[in-house]
Amino acid sequence: MYAKIMEQTESVACPFCGQLSEVTVDVSVAHQRFITDCEVCCRPFEVIVDCENGEITSLDTAAN
Repeated sequence: MYAKIMEQTESVACPFCGQLSEVTVDVSVAHQRFITDCEVCCRPFEVIVDCENGEITSLDTAAN
């Protein structure tokens, strides 16, 4: 039996330079925070996501 992977790709803006980039979110996890690097200015920033019933309910970024 295989587990269903519930992922969704969303665009987020770098809080430093504003460049849009895509992040993949596991929508089966209710609350998550992770760090990613901007592809343009290379600065790390935090992505904060809330999900409910397999849908993203809140997506935000924060300067790290």
